[in-house]
Amino acid sequence: MRAQLQTLLSSRRWEFFIVAVILINAVTLGLETDPRVMSVIGPLLTFLDRLTLAIFVVEITLRIYAFGWRFFRDPWSLFDFTVVAISLLPATGPLTVLRALRILRVLRLISMIPSLRRVIGGLIAALPGMGSIIVLLLLVFYVFAVMATKLYGASFPDWFGSVGASVYTLFQVMTLESWSMGIVRPVMEAYPLAWLFFVPFILSTTYAVLNLFIGVIVSAMQEEHQAEDEAGREKAHDENVQILEEMRALRVEMAELKVRLGQGSADTSPR
Repeated sequence: MRAQLQTLLSSRRWEFFIVAVILINAVTLGLETDPRVMSVIGPLLTFLDRLTLAIFVVEITLRIYAFGWRFFRDPWSLFDFTVVAISLLPATGPLTVLRALRILRVLRLISMIPSLRRVIGGLIAALPGMGSIIVLLLLVFYVFAVMATKLYGASFPDWFGSVGASVYTLFQVMTLESWSMGIVRPVMEAYPLAWLFFVPFILSTTYAVLNLFIGVIVSAMQEEHQAEDEAGREKAHDENVQILEEMRALRVEMAELKVRLGQGSADTSPR
């Protein structure tokens, strides 16, 4: 029974069915945000939401029964379990905010689609390298924020009146959101040489440090993909070795059978 369930839950048809349920649930949750739609088909959307939740609960229960403790050793299975468990919490009283968390069910697509799993695996693998880059970025921000506070705090207290305000303003500059006409040019009207401060800051953060983030993530994703390919090759190699061993055993059995048939024919031959 468990073997049959494992085969069913691992089949492509079952995965396509769950993906379809997730997509339908995503559409219904989006439609529930429109009061006009709710006034027309509100009961239907509520029924579909409860039906999809019931399907998810049944699926998780079947997976726990089929795979046993292996279910809880799989990170993606734990992710699915957590998302469904959050949906089961009562969304009344102080927990009304949990109704908004129902949309987290859509994130189950990540665990169902292998390419998305590889992307998330690459991001997780990139976290150690990203930590070092974040420390570097914080140091750069702190140095430039202190300099900006001392240089421009007196004339522009709203932007550079404190280190905290300077950090926020420099973060806006780093994102290139209204950095020129909104911040730098007004500062340059009072300090014509302010470009000597802001241009190096943009070059060292927007175009240097942030590109390091991209490089680390891309490298981690490549390693994740290579590791998956290596695991696939090892699995194929193991299967080939098993097939060769079975063929050797079959040849030995055939040779023994031929010997027995030869001895039998020799014993029955007329003397």
